[in-house]
Amino acid sequence: MRRFTRRTRHRRTLWLTAAALAATLALILGIAVFSPILALRTITIQGNARVSTEQLTAALDGQLGTPLALVDFDRITRELAEFSLIRSYVTETVPPDTLIIHIIERQPVGAIKSGSVYRVVDPAGVEISRSPDRAPGVPVIDIAGASIDSAAFSSVVEVMLALPPDLAAQVETISARTKDDVTVSLAGANQTVVWGSADRSDYKARVLAAMLPLYAGSGPGQYVVSSPDTAVFRRN
Repeated sequence: MRRFTRRTRHRRTLWLTAAALAATLALILGIAVFSPILALRTITIQGNARVSTEQLTAALDGQLGTPLALVDFDRITRELAEFSLIRSYVTETVPPDTLIIHIIERQPVGAIKSGSVYRVVDPAGVEISRSPDRAPGVPVIDIAGASIDSAAFSSVVEVMLALPPDLAAQVETISARTKDDVTVSLAGANQTVVWGSADRSDYKARVLAAMLPLYAGSGPGQYVVSSPDTAVFRRN
């Protein structure tokens, strides 16, 4: 009887301990979810350069006062989707009351002239801005009226992304009629680059970078890197 009673007391103690732990966890969870101590009070925006911090915080401040555990991230996605300059974002919750949003903005790859307007687009063809004047430092993309879904646009983008930053900064215009006839005009040199297709663009970019110091002062001409293993410079 004593052994039976001892085992019963032991089981009862275990059950009471488990119930107490469950109640404690439920209390902690309730505090975390519903307590105003952990309510959202600060929204910090990082990584944005073109999108106004004030505009972003104004779009998101409807959730201020919401417990961190109940922040509606689907709503954040809908609100940030209104800003075409935002390519993606990452959220970071910092207890007790802060939400940090790391913004990744779209980067321009070139400007397409449509009528009298220059449309600055990113590599996906998403319009970043438009203006009657050409944006400084942004190359003009000429695809002969083709759409951003065309093979010509895809080839132009692939070439631009293959160029190192210092070389991309020298591009005045880049044109293509098909996927195999990309041509690059260099700013201030009256020199062009016959690129051909976008195949092996990384290698072609390295070959061009090696040729430029040799012929940059040679006057008007063409760098022909369409066959990069036999690249040449032809003076006009």
